[in-house]
Order: sequence, then structure tokens, then C-alpha cells
Amino acid sequence: MQVNPIQLFDAESSTYTYILVSPDSRDAVIIDPVDRHMERDLAHIERLGLHLTHVLETHVHADHVTSAGKLHALTGAKACVPSGCGVPPAQVQLNDGDLIRFGGREHIAVIHTPGHTAGSMCYLWRGNLFTGDTLLIDGCGRTDFQSGSAEALYDSVTGKLFTLDDATRVWPGHDYKGQSVSTIGWERRHNARLANRERADFVAVMAALNLPRPKLMDIAVPANQNLGLAHSV
Repeated sequence: MQVNPIQLFDAESSTYTYILVSPDSRDAVIIDPVDRHMERDLAHIERLGLHLTHVLETHVHADHVTSAGKLHALTGAKACVPSGCGVPPAQVQLNDGDLIRFGGREHIAVIHTPGHTAGSMCYLWRGNLFTGDTLLIDGCGRTDFQSGSAEALYDSVTGKLFTLDDATRVWPGHDYKGQSVSTIGWERRHNARLANRERADFVAVMAALNLPRPKLMDIAVPANQNLGLAHSV
């Protein structure tokens, strides 16, 4: 049975937040929540009568502050982070191949996809892949800071994500063009940065991007390494 996540958007950072709901219970998981939208997210959870069990981060974000720590304090949900991202206060440190269980029979598979950051993770649930900044619709995350590596990102996407079933739906961590969902098959064939491109060519493309430094980076990164509890923006 196909189950759709609830997709929410932060216009300031173009960040997507996702709420996953167990169809057999009212247990729910939230992925990449944004601090400034905590009340909105809690309102959705309350309106639908959900019980939040886990807060998942795909990586330590540089463009917004997470509400993971506050959501844990308010709901008791476990904050779960990639083990390689340096977030010691989290209740769960995730590693490649872990399963996050909720709602009785539900599980989310953890896939370590270094490249955007060294610790970046993607999450696979019921044919839905939540890719954070690793794989975007018709693009990918930058690789020029936070232990990023274009070589590692290419290997993560082509070796782990593009090997999934073509019908797997891709739910990105960001979108800047009004797009909300894609598929692995479409991205493998058409992604502007990755499709039909050799590793060395991809590395050259990423090296030439010359992107500006994220304006909130100096605030967001240390705050997110403390589950968003150090600052609020």
C-alpha cells in the first residue's frame, strides 16, 4: 500500500519537512523540522491526533536551525541524527543499515550517503526516499564545506540511491523551482548534474559552482550540533 508523507515547506530556506504516519496506528516521525515552524508542525500533529515518536535529521544543516531538541522536550520523541555529524545531545546516533521502528510494524531504513556532508543520511520508507541535500530534484547538494566531497557524493548517489527501484519516490530536503517529488528512475536518467555523467566530470562540475557561503551558517551549524537549542532564528 502506498502511503504519502505530509510535506511542509519553509520559504526562507526552501527546506522541506516531512511527517510520516503509520497507517496502522497514530505514531508519526518528522524529518528535518525547522525551528521557526515548530508551532505549525505541532499543530499538524495535534490536528491529526498523532503521537510523535522520532525526530530525524538528514545532516547538520547550514541554512536553518532545527527544532529537534525542542520537539524532544515537548513530546518525548527521540532525536535521531547521523553518527558522523557531531551531534552529541541526540538520543539516537544512526549508522548505515540501521532500522528505525515505529507504529508497530513500520520501519525506516537508514542509508549513509556522504558527500554533501560526511555524515549525511537518506531514509527509505515504503518506497519513499527522503534524500536531504544528497539528491535534489534535477540536482544535488553542494560539496564545498562541512567535510563535503564531490567524489563521495557521486559514489553515494550512483552506488546506493540510483540502484533502488525506478519507482522509488524521491522527496528532497530542498527545492528552489517549485518541485515537490520525483522518482529514482527520472533522476537516474535526467538529473542535470548526475545523469549519464562520469565521476571526474561530476567532480569538475561541482568544483566550478562557486556558490556563496550560506548566510546563516555560523549560527545554524553550532546550533544544530546542539539539536537547535543554542539559538532560535
